[in-house]
Amino acid sequence: MKKHFMMAAAMLLAASCSNDPELTNVVENQAETAPITVRVSDFSVTQEEMPSGGGTTRAAEDVAEYTEVKAIDLAFYEGSTEVYKTTQLRSDNTTYTTFGEFECNLPIGNYTMVVVGRGYSNGDVFVLTSPTEAGYTTERARETFCATQDVTVTSSTPLDLSVTLSRIIAKLHIVSTDNRTASVAKIRTTYDAGGKNFNPTTGLATVNDGFSLTNTPSSGVETLDVGNYTFLATDEQTMDITIAALDASNNVLFTKVVPNVPLKRNRVTTLTGQVFTAGTSAASFKVETDWIEGNTVEF
Repeated sequence: MKKHFMMAAAMLLAASCSNDPELTNVVENQAETAPITVRVSDFSVTQEEMPSGGGTTRAAEDVAEYTEVKAIDLAFYEGSTEVYKTTQLRSDNTTYTTFGEFECNLPIGNYTMVVVGRGYSNGDVFVLTSPTEAGYTTERARETFCATQDVTVTSSTPLDLSVTLSRIIAKLHIVSTDNRTASVAKIRTTYDAGGKNFNPTTGLATVNDGFSLTNTPSSGVETLDVGNYTFLATDEQTMDITIAALDASNNVLFTKVVPNVPLKRNRVTTLTGQVFTAGTSAASFKVETDWIEGNTVEF
């Protein structure tokens, strides 16, 4: 009798649970997903006016036309938990149907969407771990665009999202007015601040310790023309730049330090001067800051 009573009680409990509308809704919501379409509509390459002079404005460019962006990362986070992440490589059409368009399914919930458009070269390692942490773990950062957006999925109704990415990185361009000597095989550039890691939500560097990278000029004795990128800890940041000439064995032949170089997000700062001529001072470098057209500052 006791055994039969316990079985009957269990059956009643199961029946009451299955008829609980709240519990039923929770189970259904956990299983229900919505198809999500994300279109990277364009890249904003607008240049803001600098305090010391005028700037120019260029209309946003379609992702298909701005070929310097060679990879696009899309991720959705629920709080700090990664729910979905994928990467399209422009050079690998097996990673997409239309470059810049994504399709996925997400359960009902609230998410932060992170989209990163970036340059890419074989061997690059880019890591996106949260809406506040991303970066390049290999030698150099690349031109980088980014956007974050809150997304709410309330039902299985399809969502069609469009996002515009803004350039969040600063570029340093080094141009010599003298020819490279035959003994110089490489050029090492050292930033004494900034970094290769950034916060996708703010677009600012999460590491401000600086870093070094090396460029190998093309063969022949000619002028130097190299460009590199860095993330800044603030929208505008001033730092010392060290240019080191190396031989083929990576021995330092000479160095020049250009102090107080102004950098700005979505801007190019160009250093122009004599890099290879002995006895010239780094103070003779001309500094030009722009992305499209800009200002010239001499110091």
